[in-house]
Amino acid sequence: MKCGVVVFPGSNCDHDMIDTLNLFKDKHGVEVVELWHKDHDLKNCDVIFLPGGFSYGDYLRSGAIARFSPIMKEVIEFANNGGKVVGICNGFQILCEAHLLPGALLHNNSHRFICKNVHLKSTGANSFFTSGLDTNKAYKIPIAHGEGRYHADEASLKELEANNQVLLKYCDESGNISDEANPNGSIQHIAGICNKDRNVIGMMPHPERAVDPALANSDGVAFFTSLFELELA
Repeated sequence: MKCGVVVFPGSNCDHDMIDTLNLFKDKHGVEVVELWHKDHDLKNCDVIFLPGGFSYGDYLRSGAIARFSPIMKEVIEFANNGGKVVGICNGFQILCEAHLLPGALLHNNSHRFICKNVHLKSTGANSFFTSGLDTNKAYKIPIAHGEGRYHADEASLKELEANNQVLLKYCDESGNISDEANPNGSIQHIAGICNKDRNVIGMMPHPERAVDPALANSDGVAFFTSLFELELA
């Protein structure tokens, strides 16, 4: 499987993602390439990752300028043709700005940048990036964002629920979903969603930062296992 990581001006998690994907190189034959934002070639990648960071300095609003980067024309066409796309943090914001995912990411209800470990729970709505998650487990995954509060209008929320497009919700370490466990005020505690066709995924937390036991956290491995093991089985 060939994975492309798009690099925008201001991306700061691109190499975190590249290093994580390379962990699966020997066992699963994963090939990883960087995709510069000015390029028009996705280099025949099977999966495209839009990493976290502060693309274009988050001017106007997060992801609003990156959505018009030259390579996004190809990413949108790729996604509309069924290609797999994953947006993490700023990548999630970009996917919403590009209307590949519904809703928007607003300022945290605290109006502060938050950088800490939180817990996530799978809703059981499987996707190529979450199908390996245990619905009974609370996954400890870092967040690092100032505009991570997911919001959508009532009609969009009903559609998300009806189509099982909500993939992840914030919870406490015991798996309880509550306002107290919601770090940014996201509506219905939503941490990650997918599109109707389930080939485009966005999530605010950073699983690529939770793959190394040396950091006392490898809960993020399950997300990549979903992609490289279960999807290829």
